[in-house]
Amino acid sequence: MADDRPLSRRVALVTGVSRPAGIGIACATLLHQLGAAVFVTGHAAHDVELRRGGPGIGDAPFEVHDHDLEDPTTPAALIDQVIGELGAIDIVVAAHARSSHVGLAAVDAAELDRCWAANVRSIVLLAQRLAAQHRPAPPGEPPRGRMIWFTSGQHIGPMDDEIAYAVTKGALHQATRSIDHALSRSRIIANCINPGPVDTGYVTGAEHARIAARFPDGRWGTPDDVAKLVAFLVSDDGAWVRGEVLGMEGGFDRYA
Repeated sequence: MADDRPLSRRVALVTGVSRPAGIGIACATLLHQLGAAVFVTGHAAHDVELRRGGPGIGDAPFEVHDHDLEDPTTPAALIDQVIGELGAIDIVVAAHARSSHVGLAAVDAAELDRCWAANVRSIVLLAQRLAAQHRPAPPGEPPRGRMIWFTSGQHIGPMDDEIAYAVTKGALHQATRSIDHALSRSRIIANCINPGPVDTGYVTGAEHARIAARFPDGRWGTPDDVAKLVAFLVSDDGAWVRGEVLGMEGGFDRYA
């Protein structure tokens, strides 16, 4: 029987999947439900370093691989591995990032370099390999190539206790239009999402309630909220949105 789901016959890579309440797993699950063949990877060592280790992602309908995207050889090898296992690559949802909770007075060159490698260099190298390996849709058909990455609201309010993280996320924000324009030659559309505060389990108790009260609806954003926007952007219906940094903060009032 023909599969008429909107992402059937698409192959998607989703990075940053190693925790059960993350944006990455929500995106991977929804793309799979919409018909895409999904290759999923995370880097559990980073969660262990941040003491965010957990029971894994549960009963997912796909294997979760492990790749260290701080390694400059990993992005190209990862794209090639996806093609080797699934036969093609159309979509990259880069949900990985190195978190860094160090302010200006304490940050050092090593931490700055690690954040740059994971958060920026890996994105550029993934885009480079995707452009080289993606098989574009024929002329007259909508482009099926997509790449999405994430920023963190550093352009809206200061994040001086996370200086290395904020600086690299700012670089991704500013690079969006240039990378999208370069990828367009391969009929690939790129966008960046600022998801605002998303409840991935990193805040609990009174602080969780305090932040929830800053949203008009009294609730945090969820990974599923983000995944729905990603699903639209990678679909044919989202093909006219390109080179944009899309805010989806749910009306969050960071100055309340």
